[in-house]
Parts: sequence; C-alpha cells; structure tokens
Amino acid sequence: MRSNRINRSNALTRLGPETIIQTQPGPRSGRRVPTDVSNPQYYHKVVDCQWACPAHTNVPEYIRLIAQGRYTESYLLNRESNVFPGILGRTCDRPCEPACRRGRVDGKPVAICRLKRVAADLRDDIHEFLPAIPAQKNGKRVALVGAGPASLTVANDLMPLGYEVVIYEKHQRAGGLMRVNIPSFRLPAEVLDEETQIILDMGVDIRYETPVTSMAALLSDGYDAVFVGSGAPKGKELELPGRHETDQVFIGIEWLANVHFGHVDRIGERVLIIGVGNTAMDCCRTSRRLGGKDIKVIARRSRPYFKASPWELEDAEEEGVQIVENHSPKRFVLEKGKLVGMEMDRLRWVEQNGKQKSEILETVLLPCDSVILAIGQENSFPWIERDTGVGFDDENMPIVDKKTFASTRAGVFFGGDAAWGPENIIWAVEHGHQAAISIHNHCMGIPLDERPAYGMNLVSAKVGMHSWSYSNDYSPAPRMKMTHAELTKRFSKLSVEVELGFTLEQTVAEVERCLNCDIETHFTSNLCIECDACVDVCPVSCLTIAPDGPEPDLRTRLSAPALNLTQDVYVSAALPQTKRVMVKDEDVCLHCGLCAERCPTAAWDMRQFDLLVPYAGRRLPIATLPSGHVDRPVSAA
Repeated sequence: MRSNRINRSNALTRLGPETIIQTQPGPRSGRRVPTDVSNPQYYHKVVDCQWACPAHTNVPEYIRLIAQGRYTESYLLNRESNVFPGILGRTCDRPCEPACRRGRVDGKPVAICRLKRVAADLRDDIHEFLPAIPAQKNGKRVALVGAGPASLTVANDLMPLGYEVVIYEKHQRAGGLMRVNIPSFRLPAEVLDEETQIILDMGVDIRYETPVTSMAALLSDGYDAVFVGSGAPKGKELELPGRHETDQVFIGIEWLANVHFGHVDRIGERVLIIGVGNTAMDCCRTSRRLGGKDIKVIARRSRPYFKASPWELEDAEEEGVQIVENHSPKRFVLEKGKLVGMEMDRLRWVEQNGKQKSEILETVLLPCDSVILAIGQENSFPWIERDTGVGFDDENMPIVDKKTFASTRAGVFFGGDAAWGPENIIWAVEHGHQAAISIHNHCMGIPLDERPAYGMNLVSAKVGMHSWSYSNDYSPAPRMKMTHAELTKRFSKLSVEVELGFTLEQTVAEVERCLNCDIETHFTSNLCIECDACVDVCPVSCLTIAPDGPEPDLRTRLSAPALNLTQDVYVSAALPQTKRVMVKDEDVCLHCGLCAERCPTAAWDMRQFDLLVPYAGRRLPIATLPSGHVDRPVSAA
C-alpha cells in the first residue's frame, strides 16, 4: 500500500482557458441534494480527457488495451467514436491533452494522441469486426457533398442502417482537406487511403471528379436528405499595396493543394509566412522541403496568442524556421517588378481599459523572395442558390442549428468546416455523428431535437482483497519524447514521415503514466462508519467528512480547499451516524484506489465507468443507480 503524498500544489494547477467547461451546473446554494451519480454525465466529466474530446473517445480504456498488447481492440474502441484513429493519431489537435489530469500532477499530460497511433500502427486486419451492411436497403437515399471527414463519418454511421449513400467529390480521391492540405510528411497517403477506403468499401456510391454546382439541381434528384461537408475551401486574402503586382504571393491552402497535386515543386530561398496557425506551420515546413532556406513565420501577437499547436511550433523550429513575433504586414516591396521584401510595423501590445491595443515602435523591412498568406479560411457557397430555402446570415454563412446541424430547409444539413468555419478533424467527426442522427431522425419521421440519450456501465474493478483490475500504482516516468527522422533524410523527399512513432519501450512507459480516470471512486453512504481511514490515506487530501452546507462554503472547508470551480465536488447523502457528509474534490483525485482498499466496510469501491455514446439508429439502455442505498455494481447490459 502506498502512503507517499503527492504535492497537492502541483495537482491543483488550473486548467487553461481552452479547457474550461461551460456546461456544468452552477455551484449549489440553499438546500442541497446529494450528487447524482446516476447521471452518466457526472462520471463522464470526471474523465477529463473523454469529456474534452469532441467525439468522447474512451481514452483510458484504449490506453489499458494498448498496455495489454491488444492493439486491434484498442483501435476498434477508438474507431467507434473517432472513426480515423490512424489519421488522428498523427494530426489531431488534441483537445484531450490540455485537459489530462496527469498534466495537473507533473505538468505534462499523457501522450494520448501518439498512443492512438500505436494502436493504429500495430493492429491486425479489422474488416471482420466492422458492422454488417444490410443487403436489403431501407429505401432512403442521402447525398453527401464532399468526401472529407464529416461526410465520411455520416456515411460510416448511415451505411449499417441500410441507407443508400452517394458522395459527390470534386477530386480524384477521398479525404477532402485532409488529403490536399495536410502534407504527406505529417500524414502519409497510405494511412489516409486505408482509413477512408474502409468506409467506402461499405458500399458507398462515391462519384469522383463530380463537383456539385447547383443545390437546386441536387435537391431535384429526389434525395431524402442532403449533407454539406464541403469544408472551408477559400483562403483569406491580404489586400496591401503591391499584393497583385507579383506572382510570388500565394494563398496558403491553395498553395498546399498545388504542392499536393504536383503543380508546385519549388519556392524562393527567402520565404515569409503570414499567420501563425496550423496551416502556417504546414506551409513553412513544406517550404523548407521545396528549396526554402531562410523561412520566417510572421505573427502580429506574442506566443501565448498563437493559434498553432505548441508541438507544431516546436517541429517547425526544429527544422530551422524562425518565428517572428509582434510584426504587422504593411506593404509588399518590389524592385523592377520583382518581390524583394515586406515592410512591417514592429508592435508593442499594451492593455487599456481591459483590452489589448497595439503601438507601432518602428517600421522594418524583411527581405523575401516569396510570401505565403496563411491568415485563415472562409466558407464559399456560390453553388447554393439563395432561393432554395437554405438560409444565410449577414456574413454569408449558412444558418445551422448547433444541436441538430440542420439548415433552414428541411432535409438539408451541414457539418465540418462547412457549418461554422475551420475546425480540427475531430470536430468534423463529431459533427458527422450528430448530423447522421439528425438525418436518420428526419428520414424516419422522428423530431430532430429528439436525441438518443447517453448511457453508462459501472462495474466494480475489484478482483481480490487487495487488488484491482487496473494498474493503480503511480508511475513517476516523464512524458516520452517522439523520435523524429533525421533532418537530412526528411528534407530529401516531401513524403518522408517525420514522426517515427513510439518504440515498444516508450509505449510501455507512457501507458503507465495514465491515471485511469474512468475508474471511479464510488461511495455508498449507508455503509460508511465515519472512521476517517479514507481521509487519512488519501495522497492528495481530496476527501473530507464535514457538516453539510452550500457548495461554495463546503469548498472552503475541505482537507484542502477545492479551488477549481470548473470541476465538481462530490457530496454524499447524510452519513448514518452524525449526518455529516462525505465530500470529494474530483479535480485532484488520482484514482489510485487507496480509499477503497483502506475502507473496512466497502463504502468506497473503485468502479469502471464506461460511457455509452449514442449513434444514429442505436438507442442505448441507460444504467441508473437507485436512490438511497447502492451496494452492488450497475450494468446497462
């Protein structure tokens, strides 16, 4: 039994603003009711990584499967929710990692994304485990515009239900912007081909080189529903003096597409990339492989405000790219019709009345031969006639319901970047899942806002007097560092993948860093004898037996104050002897199981929580816990 206490000040590190949860109920006030753990969303929120993932991937379980060498099962568990484990294991924006509980302990989250890739790289063939496709169709036809991640997810969810799915794709291969805008040194073509083909092989009718040029014409073809997943294919312009006087200024996403199709195979030696998002990172690193030697990424703000992921910045700087902060483009400088540089205002940012304002310190000239504009993307729907019933707002964006993904015309749905602008692939996948539910409801005559409920399984992890079905020992190992291909090798060819994947030794070390947040500390109040054994043994002082009161007051009276208001505190029903309550700060619990191991009456138990995520056409039984006394595992099976 472990008794070493972990520094609670580290465990209480606040989540960054990007991980603040906006859907939790507010703090209790007035008369209090015990925490309702029968609601699947309570324990779901405790599993920080799964809660932060737009597709609600069961991260701890797939990591445990990797630890057991069950790579195929881990891949299939991933695929259930995120559809593209191999692709996302290389390209995901990783919203799960800033939320990871491990980051609040030692500052470095578990390498969730890279472990996903381990399962994808080491799995066996999965075709026999895929859902069966009915030979007898249900008589409903659905058209999908674009073969990107959102549309492919819709097809993935609807094909097993007997739908006839037709995808209209303007390019020669599926994948959308995943194929033409993500360089092959990050996402190898064979990985993209394999995971997109799995869906197409379900019997999807995909029509390549067939762009949709008229929504009215598409609607006249008699489809029961239409899904628009055409992405945000238009890069933003930068209208400055000199912009159109040279052919060496490029739009980022268009330039990346031209590189993909082989229309561009070189660039000037001195390159300026305007913008500092993930597209800018792809542009600067691609430039390095096409002859660029002096490459600078220009940012108007300082690093804390960058849109690019930290690991993208690290990879770019590893390849010799310079990040120039606090510079604002002013004009393109040409000599005798040739681009020779850009004039920039060097800025200083100050706060005035609670807002950031810039001051110009000086104007400087940065020499260059080529400029790539990567300052954002926009939607473009010239093919949707404005008299079709599909409404648009003042910014020429489609009016889309954020819950149902429905447009203002019945039977027409949007998702992915086409709905509200650029997002990461994992968001497009979740959009596809939700749109598929709506399409199924629409075709079956079910109200769109009648969403299938989440469910859960909750099963004891106890397998002996002092043992559990998971590895509950805390591993002090640091986060594993990804091995990269040598610089000379990666620059030799555009398709050389930079990240080589974890070795077996790295995988073994990294999986043990997971704190198993889905193994929940489940409390049965009527069994508690208030001996304080659990309070004494807790290594992070997250348990307290205290007189009841409003939550804001309770948070200040714990063994250590519960400071993170974005995470709940658990409050039990009144305990049998003194009518006090058991209070637990969910934010800092390590899920080590010491409280359950120490408890003499089994009032505490470690129970594995499995969120049952609903998908189109699959309604789940909801596991509920009886109010009052609970003394046995609950299963939705």
